[in-house]
Amino acid sequence: MFQRIAIAGLSILAVGISTQNAVAQSSSKGKVNGQRIAITTAVPFLRISPDARSGAMGDVGIATAADANAQYWNVGKIPFSKKKYGLSVSYTPWLQDLVPDIFLAYVSGFAKFGKDDNQAISGSIRYFSLGNINYTDINQQSLGTGMPREYAMDFGYSRRLSNNLSTGISLRYIHSILATGAAGSANINPAGAVAGDIGVYYNNTKELNDDKASTFSAGAVISNLGSRISYSSTRRDFIPTNLGLGAAYTYKADPYNKITFALDVNKLLVPGPESTTDSSGEVNYFYPDKSVVSGVFSSFGDPAGLKRVNAALGAEYWYQDQFAVRGGYYYEHKENGDRRYFTVGVGVRYTIFNLNVAYLVPSGAGINRNPLSNTVRFSLLFDLDNLGEFSKMNEVE
Repeated sequence: MFQRIAIAGLSILAVGISTQNAVAQSSSKGKVNGQRIAITTAVPFLRISPDARSGAMGDVGIATAADANAQYWNVGKIPFSKKKYGLSVSYTPWLQDLVPDIFLAYVSGFAKFGKDDNQAISGSIRYFSLGNINYTDINQQSLGTGMPREYAMDFGYSRRLSNNLSTGISLRYIHSILATGAAGSANINPAGAVAGDIGVYYNNTKELNDDKASTFSAGAVISNLGSRISYSSTRRDFIPTNLGLGAAYTYKADPYNKITFALDVNKLLVPGPESTTDSSGEVNYFYPDKSVVSGVFSSFGDPAGLKRVNAALGAEYWYQDQFAVRGGYYYEHKENGDRRYFTVGVGVRYTIFNLNVAYLVPSGAGINRNPLSNTVRFSLLFDLDNLGEFSKMNEVE
């Protein structure tokens, strides 16, 4: 018999959500000890930002300049990429301060085509491993070991609609294996779901005097809109459907110096927990059994209001388009998970390679230490447009 609570707790831990597990008496709907319960979903790895560039900028990416990782952030901005082809490989050791063998791997790419390269196809694969787990029954007797894991595969299409506007859609298949076997009166099985993203992107660049230029961009994305996921015949969970809005401003001071500021806000489009009070006065919390569409609309009526909105702010400085320095801050209200952290990172571009590294600055101490502290992300982008020139250069050498 598997302990479903332990498995669910591990899944929640994977995104660093510090929720309160104890249930106390309270007459306030959706609250524990006077504090509102953070919303949790299945497959939370879908909301882990996978690439080091955005990871170094506080997890912003909806409206920043398009690269091969746009498939995750906003598929609609790919037609505005300055490159015709792009490929990115990212690796993130996750929660390394707590568990040594959890990681997220991500591969994404795109190819533009059509008149003036105004269309693009794109795709990505995400793989999230929760390491090796020792399973026990209710009596703490060993039932062997397992390796919970989840993955998602995407395919997208995007198109430029005008000189300043583009849009895109992507479809996603999600597969999750947390455990298998009996759990009380139900059986735990691998689970699957189908979802999609839709994104729009606006970009306007103005050439100024003396080689100066400014660019304003904005984007909106609904991601992971799809079916609920079920690990057993007794329960179906929401996946992390999300609404994201972003804006970015880039100022090119001269041919050598360029700086970008970006802001993203995000809100889960899933219903929050509801509560009932039994005859003894004890409050019990549960997630309502609603359809996906009903859940999306009811999420806007959450009593927590703006407390359910997360914000990310980031900055990026490029010198000669060869070396980048980045920083950012992520904010989440204490009643919605309380993730707050600073990030820093660097990027180096050489011929067809672009290496990015991000670091999440440690915060807190003791039991209040942020479980995401010391998170490091690595991303390697390949500029396939210049692959031929790179090969010729090596032949000459």
